[in-house]
Amino acid sequence: MSDSTASMGEQPAAPTSVFFSYSREDRARALPIIRLIEESGFPTWWDGLLEGGERYSRATEEALNRARAVVVLWSKSSVGSHWVHDEATRGRDRGLLVPIALDGSDPPLGFGQFQVIDLSKAKLRPDDPQVQKMLRAIAALHNQPLPVAAQGARGLKIDRRTAIGGGIAALAVAGGLAAWKSGLLGSGPAGNSIAVLPFANLSGDPAQQYFSDGLAAEIRAQLSRNTLLEIAGQTSSNQFRDGEADDRAIASKLGVAFLLSGTVQKIGDQLKVTTALIDGRDGKNAWSNVFERRLADVFAVQSAIAVAVAGELSATIGEQLDGKRGKQIGGTENLAAFDAYLRGRDLFESHVDEASGRAALAKFEQAIVLDPDYAAARASRSRSLAVIANQYVATAERKALYGEAVAEARRATELAPDFAYGFIALGYALFYGRLQAKEARAPYEQAARLGGGDVDVLSRYAVYCARTGRFDAADTAIARAAALDPLNASMFKSAGNIKYAARAWPEAIDFARKALDINPKRSTLHGDIGNALLMMGDLAGAEAAFAQETSKLLALPGKAIVAHRRGQAAAADAAFAALVGELGDSGLYQQAQVLAQRGASDEAFAALDKARAEADAGLVYLLNDPLLDPIRPDPRFNNLLREFGFA
Repeated sequence: MSDSTASMGEQPAAPTSVFFSYSREDRARALPIIRLIEESGFPTWWDGLLEGGERYSRATEEALNRARAVVVLWSKSSVGSHWVHDEATRGRDRGLLVPIALDGSDPPLGFGQFQVIDLSKAKLRPDDPQVQKMLRAIAALHNQPLPVAAQGARGLKIDRRTAIGGGIAALAVAGGLAAWKSGLLGSGPAGNSIAVLPFANLSGDPAQQYFSDGLAAEIRAQLSRNTLLEIAGQTSSNQFRDGEADDRAIASKLGVAFLLSGTVQKIGDQLKVTTALIDGRDGKNAWSNVFERRLADVFAVQSAIAVAVAGELSATIGEQLDGKRGKQIGGTENLAAFDAYLRGRDLFESHVDEASGRAALAKFEQAIVLDPDYAAARASRSRSLAVIANQYVATAERKALYGEAVAEARRATELAPDFAYGFIALGYALFYGRLQAKEARAPYEQAARLGGGDVDVLSRYAVYCARTGRFDAADTAIARAAALDPLNASMFKSAGNIKYAARAWPEAIDFARKALDINPKRSTLHGDIGNALLMMGDLAGAEAAFAQETSKLLALPGKAIVAHRRGQAAAADAAFAALVGELGDSGLYQQAQVLAQRGASDEAFAALDKARAEADAGLVYLLNDPLLDPIRPDPRFNNLLREFGFA
């Protein structure tokens, strides 16, 4: 908008897409840029669309309110213009600013934190890199791909990117884990693939690391909702926290084209976030920015970073980010609630013991008190309740906690019907807590539809599919999850468990060993290997694997079964006695496994009945657990399957 007009009217029918702000002295240089934007499919609003008769201030106000992007041309002239400064401020405060440098002039005070697109030496045609950068930024603010007409010869092509994504999806469906395992899914990073690395904490207080990690995680979550982007999982990305590895090496190991790194400095009520988008091919910065805001504006900062990154990668952010300053899907606008939630998530992910689990639960509950409509906090509270119920408490409390977990997850889905984590929490609580396999399917399927780019959602969905006998869907989902999080031992463990349930013993062992390569200290993996070797008849190998297992729930029944198969009655009895004596009712399902292998059918069913009464989550293995094969033909077994919704 020119600062020279003082009393003009507007064309009420003209659509507002891009509000154009510039100084009168720059009009000749502004017109070619306006034409480029319009030819790229974005209607503009500028002083050439105004007619006499209406007040200028009214026309400006209405146009700014309708704008999807505010393009400001900074120059020696416009830096001193009050009109341009005011219009740029409105664009900045709404998160719609696209700053352009016409002559290399620095922006005025208050706008230095925004990266300026330099058109001072650009050739004003669609294939110029700086013009492409401008058009991609505008497209991102419109939540749409860059129109074909605007894709210059050197611009990123969404059509090609979409085709690549479709090819990966088709390959995953056709080949499942075999394709991924053989490396076909990792033949080269897709052009819009990115890893969000841990943000460095520069606050001078190590206790503030939770905030830096949480901010990076929230940005990753926002990006993962964009179906045109490939976002590396958190566990793999966090392997490079120290920042010592070469950027190109990190990108290669994660299988991504770009890295997003950042720093966070929180001092009092002020927040400074620096971000850099790094091209993994050459290690050079493709984009960088500095955000200096009040801490209360942290939600706008998250959105601004996600939109800017998506724009740089020539992709679109989902409609939920369109012009919204704060609240995201499942989120909050309450800063104190957000802080409590981040602290809770930090404790939950540390997963040290019952104390840390209950401390995480308390933080989520604090967040809910501060904002009762905070769906993400409610979904996380549901997961915390389920974990505590599953691992730490006696039967009476376990049932009560699972009941709360189901109710809390349902509330999360009601508050945010498009929030995948609410549905994955509900599916988990119904399946593992209520042992309702059939009832859990709808929320699991809805979570998979909403969170198809989220590693946690994909892996949980994959395991559920395997437990309920849908191995093709399980293979496809876990292949996708593993491709996004290739350094996450949990992905390989889940893949191994899926193959074990499908009775593909060698593949199950391969995946468990890969998980051990990543995390040699992780429990249950040696037990997984031992069970698969046991099924293959390799008793010596199974015995060695169970000897290395630290989880008694796997080691003790494994030792009892190996000894039984060798005819070592005393050793078998001793291992079974240890299982009963040391684990008690926490190992009822495992007792049934050992008794089934011994051929003691009545005792095995008695243990399963007691496990049912105790709400033992081990019963989710019932449908395809090979250790229960000796009692599977018994009609009582089919009755159990029907009761739990497996049949």
